[in-house]
Amino acid sequence: MASAAEQMASNISWSALGKATELRQRIFFALGLLIVYRIGTFIPVPGIDGDELRTFMEGAAAGLGGMLNMFTGGAIGRMGVFALGIMPYITASIIVQLMTAMVPQLEQLKKEGEQGRKKINQYTRYGTVLLATAQAYGLAVSLEAGGLVTEPGWYFRFACVITLVGGTMFLMWLGEQITARGIGNGISLIIFVGIIAEIPAALAQFFNQGRSGALSPAVIVGVMLMVVVVIAFVVFMERALRKIHIQYPRRQVGMKVYDGGSSHLPVKLNPSGVIPPIFASSLLLLPVTVSTFGGGGGSPAMDALLAYFGPGQPLYLLFFVVMIVFFAYFYTANVAFKTEDVAENLKNQNGFIPGIRPGARTVDYLDYVVARLLVVGSAYLSAVCLLPEILRAELAIPFYFGGTSLLIVVSVTMDTISQVQSHLLAHQYENLIEKSKLRGKSRGRGKGTIRP
Repeated sequence: MASAAEQMASNISWSALGKATELRQRIFFALGLLIVYRIGTFIPVPGIDGDELRTFMEGAAAGLGGMLNMFTGGAIGRMGVFALGIMPYITASIIVQLMTAMVPQLEQLKKEGEQGRKKINQYTRYGTVLLATAQAYGLAVSLEAGGLVTEPGWYFRFACVITLVGGTMFLMWLGEQITARGIGNGISLIIFVGIIAEIPAALAQFFNQGRSGALSPAVIVGVMLMVVVVIAFVVFMERALRKIHIQYPRRQVGMKVYDGGSSHLPVKLNPSGVIPPIFASSLLLLPVTVSTFGGGGGSPAMDALLAYFGPGQPLYLLFFVVMIVFFAYFYTANVAFKTEDVAENLKNQNGFIPGIRPGARTVDYLDYVVARLLVVGSAYLSAVCLLPEILRAELAIPFYFGGTSLLIVVSVTMDTISQVQSHLLAHQYENLIEKSKLRGKSRGRGKGTIRP
């Protein structure tokens, strides 16, 4: 029999959105900041030769320049103030999280509550500044080497670094504000909006290839079917759960004995979410961003790196898969689902897995279950990110039809809709509590008027 919460969740309709004032304000706030982000992608960095940049990006769109453009929402193609995007912050935050799992001092800091969390966030911001500064300076030097600057020199380099680092820090602040006062995860929504905003142009380019004869109608239909199948597969796999049965013993309170209850511990098939593909992509982008804009002035080593690690190349695909599998296991074990913490929480709540002793045996059992799940989860992530990449490289279709972009779009959409539904459910609970209080007051007044 369904619980009251499940019944309320099934009765949620989008018409209730009009009554949820706080949720509406959160949505409008998030939309407003995302519009600010999109406007910033069109504000150019001072000193860039626009004509030369357009000519260069037309030639680089099929290579890693296209991937850079996708993750920055088109800002790097226009060399906007948000050209570095949010990737330095993502890289810094993941590095700090991984170090937190490995460095005892940082792990102890994480356990100190709100003050420790603020300190870790401060370290993440420092790391973001360092990464963004290094990338911005390398990008400025490469722009000069590629002949894309009107007046090369130290003044341009200084202005470019200040502008790009400031843009990244502003995006980081926008993401934090959306998370705190808006709806959904702000950082993920920034990447999501950047991809979605460029999809119409990518579709126009894709259909134009079919109209010009570069792609056959069968290929176009096949790619559209592939996109639909990948989206359906991602939704199915992201909702897949492994439920571990949890038993609670009988307990005695005073003279009463309460029967032991039971519940389930849900473990996602992919606990790490979109973190492994995003971090693997950022690692692929870091060493080639400078070379991409360096034109023909790069060193032979960097030219070879571009040749072997270009999209669709065997080394690129192999490195991509290895990094996805590695971060799926490492991030899950150290951040997303720490089995030691889960086992400790179960022990504190007097819960146990039937047939498994609390403590170290529970940790071993959870490690065993999660490791088996991640075999399927990491294979799913690799397949979703790899197969469309191979087809895209063979058919020269836009990056926005690749597996990484589809995975990010679908996952962020599901997460945001889930948060909206949670707010609507909380709003229904508040309405029920208010109605019960009003009924209680009216009954109290009614009883007070009766006199013996």
